[in-house]
Formats: sequence, C-alpha cells, structure tokens
Amino acid sequence: MGDLVLSLLPLALGIVMSPLAIMALVAVLLSRRARVTGVFFALGWALGIAIGLGASYAVLGLFDLQPRSTPPDWVSAVRLVFALVLILGAVYIYRKGHARAVAMAHARTPTDVTEAAPQLPGWLRSVETFTPTRSLLLGVGIFVLNPVDLSCAIIAALDVRLAGFGGATDALVLILFGVVGILPILIPVLLLLVRGEQATPVLASIRGWIASHTSVLNAALVLVIALLQLQKAVSAFLA
Repeated sequence: MGDLVLSLLPLALGIVMSPLAIMALVAVLLSRRARVTGVFFALGWALGIAIGLGASYAVLGLFDLQPRSTPPDWVSAVRLVFALVLILGAVYIYRKGHARAVAMAHARTPTDVTEAAPQLPGWLRSVETFTPTRSLLLGVGIFVLNPVDLSCAIIAALDVRLAGFGGATDALVLILFGVVGILPILIPVLLLLVRGEQATPVLASIRGWIASHTSVLNAALVLVIALLQLQKAVSAFLA
C-alpha cells in the first residue's frame, strides 16, 4: 500500500496546488460573514473531491480492472487521453494562469470570481455577495468543473482500482488522498476561525504570493503528472 500512496502523491499535489481554488477561498474569507461562508466553501471543496473520487472509483468498478501484470489496452488509452489533457492544461496554465490568478487576487464578489474562472456556472454572476449556500456550491464547482483537478481525481481512482487491494484498503487510500487535497483549503479557514480579523493580512499576503508565483510551479507539476501518465501508457502499448 505504501508504494500506491507514494505513486498518488504527484496527483494529490496537483490538487493541492490549485491556485484558483485558493484564490476563490481567500475571496470568500475576505467577504462579509467570512467565518460561515469560509466553512461552507471548505465543505463544498471536500464534497467536490469526494464526488470526483467516489464517482470515478464507482464507474471504473464497472470495467474489467482485475490486478494483472499488463492492464487492458483501454486503460492505457485512458492514460494517454488524460496525459494529453494535462499537457494542454499545463500549457494553458503557463500562458493564462498568471492572468487568471491576478484577476482572482482582486476578486471581491461572486461576479469577480466567475470572471476570473470562466469554467464556473453563470448563476454565480447573479449575486453580489457570498452566501453559505453559494459558497458551498462554489467549492464543489471549482473542483468538479476544473478539468485538471478532476483529471487528477480520476487518475487516482484508476490507480487505486488497478492496485487491486479492494475493500477497506482502497477506502483508506482514497480518504488519505482526499484529506491531502482538502488541507490547503481547510488550513486558511481554521486560521480565520482561530484568529478572526487578525488573519486578514495573512490571507491577503497568501493571495498576493499565489498570484505572483504559482502559475509556473503549477504548470510544471501538471506537466510532470502528464508525462508520468504518458510514460505508463506508452510502456503498456509497447509491452
């Protein structure tokens, strides 16, 4: 199981280093009723990860994924598709990510957030303030509608299925993966709950740092994940 957990680490980091998610969270935490809406955003993010992992694991269970030395050809094809998606995602993040992060760094309302992250549903544009319900849905949407984050969850579920442990072990690995993905969202929320308004300068500093530095790092990480999937796909096709 240790080898499986280590193999999933790059995928977990791909979710952890999601700049738009952290930027959206900080926008929520700097809004009115920040403590309540921040908690609901974190719950939404956790729910998004759970949906991504759980649905992927369940759907993949419908296919022939018994552990074997050589997985079915369709598994390699899936890895190849995700590798190409992630490579395109890395290029997009590198070229557009900084501009999106800067726009998110100045977000104050749901309208600002949806303009900086256009994959989010348009209904967010209809309100000018964050509410608990909309913050919850924002947390869910910013994960499940982000192709890079969702791809990481699907690949993680695929690797867990292929490992063939089953039952409680699979559940434990998926829970650990989900916890790692939740931490970067949960920690700022806890910081606000503990420190209150004293956390505002720290949150603003975090948002500024991410806007300035994350794009290249995130693009590089996504590219590494893509190349790992590409290597696995090509190796399987040549085997």
